[in-house]
Amino acid sequence: MNKKKKIIHPYIPNSVPEVKAKMLEEIGVKDIESLYEDIPESLRFKDEMNLPEPFISEYALKRHVEQILSKNQTCQENLSFLGGDCWQHYVPAICDEINQRSEFLTAYAGEPYEDHGRFQTLFEYASMMGELLDMDVVNVPTYDWGQAASTSIRMAARITGRTEILISETISPDRLSIIRNYCKPIIEIKLVKYNTKTGKLDLDDLKAKISSKTAGTYFENPSYLGCIEDQGKIISDIAHSHGALSLVGTDPISLGILIPPSNYGADIVCGDIQALGMHMQFGGGLAGFIATRDEERFVMEYPSRLFGITSTAIEGEHGFGDVTYERTSFHDRVEGKEFIGTATALWGITAGVYLALAGPQGMQELGQLIVQKSQYAMKKLSEIKGVKIPFYQSSHFKEFVVDFSGAGKTVKDVNKALLEKGIFGGKDISVEFPELGNCAIYCVTEIHTKEDIDRLVRVLDECLN
Repeated sequence: MNKKKKIIHPYIPNSVPEVKAKMLEEIGVKDIESLYEDIPESLRFKDEMNLPEPFISEYALKRHVEQILSKNQTCQENLSFLGGDCWQHYVPAICDEINQRSEFLTAYAGEPYEDHGRFQTLFEYASMMGELLDMDVVNVPTYDWGQAASTSIRMAARITGRTEILISETISPDRLSIIRNYCKPIIEIKLVKYNTKTGKLDLDDLKAKISSKTAGTYFENPSYLGCIEDQGKIISDIAHSHGALSLVGTDPISLGILIPPSNYGADIVCGDIQALGMHMQFGGGLAGFIATRDEERFVMEYPSRLFGITSTAIEGEHGFGDVTYERTSFHDRVEGKEFIGTATALWGITAGVYLALAGPQGMQELGQLIVQKSQYAMKKLSEIKGVKIPFYQSSHFKEFVVDFSGAGKTVKDVNKALLEKGIFGGKDISVEFPELGNCAIYCVTEIHTKEDIDRLVRVLDECLN
């Protein structure tokens, strides 16, 4: 029987047997297994890994990957109404043009390279975000909203010296999972119920659960379910009356028409800037922000980088750089508030371009357009037999819940039928929020035309009736 020839992988460094032997000789080791002797036998995998045959040529590998990618169905060839924290908005061409410039795209942390204005662009981004949020301080973006919310909670715990946080049940389940993981075991997470008729926070449950151990209350506005929380001032007052902080998560694109959380008592505001000029990119276009007032007790608890402006030694000249750098883990890896590594600064630059392009009036007009279109979609969908819009009487922004229980269909069945017609239906939340029934989160933004919405309504009616 012919012995199977051992393949040398061209994409695995130093896999050529002769090269391995030379390296072992160089370090004075006879057997590669001796390098792993500290690993207990019980933890070692002895068998052959069940892997497919490798592609030896670059062309064969490229062709194989392209065949896999061709199975994807994107929002370019399909009409999408998917909601749930990653939204399809229009991305102006200038956003892609700027963020693909080499001085922004390739720089790592900035220090090893000539700056080329990166610090200034991030300062401008933070300034415009601060104006939108009506806050003084905005950080260089974190990985996503989940990390931004988690860090905000840990900041609140350090500021108050307390170890408990109250969070609205209408939070994104994925984000809640990140928060639990990020705060464990330091901070205890307690959930506050919501009113199943209005989608808003249950104030009685909040009052019953808040205590002298509470570091802060966290709710989102608009919520994960799309409802606008008009009780923000009451929630913040309840938190403050117990010595706790008010933390609010928000979609910044909504602030062209909604008052910013700082105006109803929020101490720390966080969220995601994906809507501000970033493509969805299979969830890769996410970037979280944190904002506070310019008070030492808040600023010194930021673990992330903050950029400011200051005068230089040359009269009339200004420069841009880090503010209180010593509080970051870049300065002190051991005593840093939290570990901060590579962040999503490129998306901050992109959001800055978007905000500068839109301006205050553009953001207001955009918000009005989104509300009008989403309200129209809710009205037309509610007229379909078997379809119900929970929380219909509450105000919404961009997203809303659609219930198919009355039609006797699961969300999975509905979405499969819609996909056959070239439409992505809403995000299935029937498992995440079982109390709501067979529900999905639908999203309508400025990219949807009246014809798009009417097409969705028509196809849904055909599928259900």
